[in-house]
Amino acid sequence: MEIIPLGPGFAAELRGVTLADVAADDAAYKAVRAAFEEHSVLVFRDQGVTDEAQVAFSRRFGPLEVTPVATEGAGTNLVILTTIGKDGKVVPADDRLALRNKANQLWHADSTFKAIPALASVLSGRIMPAQGGETEYVSTRLAWERFSPATQRKIENLFAWHDYSHSRGKIAANIVGAAERAALPPQCWRMVWKNPANGRRALYIASHAYAIEGMENGAAQKLLAELIDAATAPGLSYEHSWRKGDVVMWDNRATLHRGRPWPAHEARVMVRTTISATDADGLQRVRPPSRQTAE
Repeated sequence: MEIIPLGPGFAAELRGVTLADVAADDAAYKAVRAAFEEHSVLVFRDQGVTDEAQVAFSRRFGPLEVTPVATEGAGTNLVILTTIGKDGKVVPADDRLALRNKANQLWHADSTFKAIPALASVLSGRIMPAQGGETEYVSTRLAWERFSPATQRKIENLFAWHDYSHSRGKIAANIVGAAERAALPPQCWRMVWKNPANGRRALYIASHAYAIEGMENGAAQKLLAELIDAATAPGLSYEHSWRKGDVVMWDNRATLHRGRPWPAHEARVMVRTTISATDADGLQRVRPPSRQTAE
């Protein structure tokens, strides 16, 4: 396996290994897992991926999320990110599918709003627009390491509250229905995640974060915005330009990502599998008392 660095201090393309290799061979899995822990974002080219191959690859890394109600692919291990409606045509800009895609253009980590957050996501491009539609990544591990010791001390024991409705509400009020709100109550997680494989820490926040435990709301919002701005400053990202056969895997404990815009009339279909974090991945289950709703 050959590792080709891509981004500014993180992200790499893996050559000489396929999704099928990892699914079937322990040595291949261990090599890719080590690369994942080191580089946080992994790119696999020319995979000819199928749903079955993507699921089999993803399962090597841990238990898979079941796609929730009111999401394309509900009840399976696949999230279908599409702009194609049931009539086979690209939906208009005000359609719920289009608004969900727009919400994904906010900086975020996947599943911070769930009772069990995500270790990793695996995304394959199935139908891509002629231009645009890239996925951009930053390393929150490197962001943590850039912070001054005083800033690290300030945030290392803070807990942030995350709510799916909060991030979607930044785009439109009607994206999240009552069933989704009931299924996805707010969750609270430590704002720094320590990787047990290498001891390195990473900032753990996202566009879903709406409050910090024990902090006045205005001050919390200000601090969250400052931290995200520092982590996503110009020159710190790797932007993946998709081509047919690409699969990208990333560490949700140590990165933020966002989709980039594309022409509204062009179709874009992506398929994501999401791997749940476990205690072995550094998941901390101790949380402060729960808030019931986003403010």
